[in-house]
Amino acid sequence: MRNAVNRARKSESGFTLIELLIVIVILGVLAAIVVFSVSNITNKGDKAACQSTVAEIDTAYEAAVAQGTATSTAVNVSTLGAYFHAGVAPTTVTNTAGTTVTLTTVAAADALVASGGGCA
Repeated sequence: MRNAVNRARKSESGFTLIELLIVIVILGVLAAIVVFSVSNITNKGDKAACQSTVAEIDTAYEAAVAQGTATSTAVNVSTLGAYFHAGVAPTTVTNTAGTTVTLTTVAAADALVASGGGCA
């Protein structure tokens, strides 16, 4: 009886510990690649959102200048609310470092784009 059990064990096929470890390592490497790719996409999204918000502020400022309600880029961003669909001007953006920046004037919004640590 014991010989029959030993023969059955030897004829069984399965994965060795090394094979299983290799598969786990490969899956770990693939997971790391996906995580870093997704974080890069998020950074690009933050950058695009920041640039879009500043562009909206610039467009609202140009509309205010055209209507004679603003004369310089020192105008407060919050006073441009009438030129936005929701009636409220966006006053904060997330810069490329992931920090929330408050935009007080149109000049500050333009400077954020021009600076290396801003939306650019």
